[in-house]
Amino acid sequence: MKSKSTMALVEVITRFADSGWDLIAVPSRAWLEGQGDADSLVAVIKQADVECGSCGCEFDPLYQRALALLERG
Repeated sequence: MKSKSTMALVEVITRFADSGWDLIAVPSRAWLEGQGDADSLVAVIKQADVECGSCGCEFDPLYQRALALLERG
């Protein structure tokens, strides 16, 4: 059984994968499919946070949430 934090992380990364923004969608899908690594995903999420993290969209709070969950690993 997956932990609550793992389930929350998968939920957030799935939203990124479905976002339509290639910067974050492509590596998120790869991670969900077991083909990407966490370090690369963290780098992309940090880049997305810099580029879009304060635009007011639904993803703004998810960048920091995903990073916190990935750090707990």
